[in-house]
Order: sequence, then structure tokens, then C-alpha cells
Amino acid sequence: MGAVGVAAVHFGFLGYVAVGGFLAWRWPRAVWAHLAAVGWGLAGIVTPVVCPLTGLQDAFRRWAGEPPLRGGFIDQYIEGVLYPERFTPLLRAVLAAAIVVSWLGALRVRSAGQGVPGGVTGR
Repeated sequence: MGAVGVAAVHFGFLGYVAVGGFLAWRWPRAVWAHLAAVGWGLAGIVTPVVCPLTGLQDAFRRWAGEPPLRGGFIDQYIEGVLYPERFTPLLRAVLAAAIVVSWLGALRVRSAGQGVPGGVTGR
């Protein structure tokens, strides 16, 4: 897989954390996997826990003679690269709002028993 492959998985995981809750509108049981992903992402923000993907990527980088990631995956590839670091609190708030909206929508779909909004079922 290598460091590039691990980075791709990392980006995919972050994308899933951001919008994966919307999958539960179509597949209601997907909310459980999304809840776990969001929990892990939140733990990474509020505690000093190190993501196993970061450790794996650092191992591949060392094997290739490269230095480890500076501070972690987000510090290396997201903050200061895709957006200025000063916007981190705002982007976290937008991300939290998207997650809440996705979960509220999933709850609405589940309570309506329709599968997805508009009457199309997930069967």
C-alpha cells in the first residue's frame, strides 16, 4: 500500500466523517458506522490519541527515508494547505453542523419509514 495509499485512505476517512451520515438517509444502519467514525475523529481532536493510520504512514515514510508527518495527517495535508489554519474553528463548526443535519435527516427518514426522502426506499 505504501505512504501514498495510507494517505488516500486517510482522506477517504475524513470525507466519510464529513458526509457519511448522509448515507444513513439511504441505508439507515450506516449511521452506526458513521457514529463510530465521528467518535474517533472527535477523540483525535480532544485527546492526544494518535491515529493508527498516521503511525502506519510514518512507518512507510521512515522506510522510504522520509521524515515523519509534522504533527499528524491533518497538520501535514489539510491545515495550511487546503485552508488557512485560522479557519479551523469555523470549519470544525461547519463540519459539526453537517453531521448534525445528516443525523437529523436520517432520524426523519427512519421515523417516516420511507428509506429516503421523496419516497424512494432503500430496499
